[in-house]
Amino acid sequence: MPKSRPKVFVIVPAAGAGKRLGGSVKKQFLLLRDKPIIAHTLQRFEHCPDVDEIAVVVPEQQIAEMESIVSRFRLRKVSMVTVGGEKRQDSVYNALRRLTINPSDIVMVHDGVRPFIESKRISHVIRACKDHDAAVLAVQPKDTMRRSRGGEFFDQTLDRNALWLVQTPQAFKGSLLMKAFKKAKADKFYGTDEAVLVERLGIKAKIVEGSYDNIKITTQEDIELGQLILERWRTKGLL
Repeated sequence: MPKSRPKVFVIVPAAGAGKRLGGSVKKQFLLLRDKPIIAHTLQRFEHCPDVDEIAVVVPEQQIAEMESIVSRFRLRKVSMVTVGGEKRQDSVYNALRRLTINPSDIVMVHDGVRPFIESKRISHVIRACKDHDAAVLAVQPKDTMRRSRGGEFFDQTLDRNALWLVQTPQAFKGSLLMKAFKKAKADKFYGTDEAVLVERLGIKAKIVEGSYDNIKITTQEDIELGQLILERWRTKGLL
């Protein structure tokens, strides 16, 4: 009898306020051409054969709207729409605690406003996680990187080859991620992402090469860039 593969879960935090974009509509629900940004994002995982189950985290007042999007776009892998917490880390933990995860299962976390993640890169991160327990998508900066301690003058030029711009999805063995979140909660520690929490356990995440298209939509300029990326993807048959 063949050995069953680990189940792959995806937690999609989409509970942010989107203050930098402004307006009355939260950024994850803004339209990108023909559908909300969050719908574009979830469809990338819905169509990836390596993903089994998706949990979405949104503000309480957006639960009904999110459930409507799940139904309208036939997102069958979305098994849970749950309420976000005060911070992103709280939101992810809210979902993580509600999922039935075996120790060998894989949990991915992906920003709700990163709609341009290719299926092949999702699969690459999953494979790297199976081998290394933790894996993170990232790209190297294209520009010269300089540091300024005071914000007025540069004091050091950094080695660009040693620097990475971290993206999502990030993938972790289920038992490892749960342990990392429990420790962070006990220590009252908040990190910038899940990889930081896992690093506190002494585990290094495997770097998986990402894509410069995999932008996080945060500002109005990102919306405009997203429209261009979407059109290019359609032309290339990536949608």
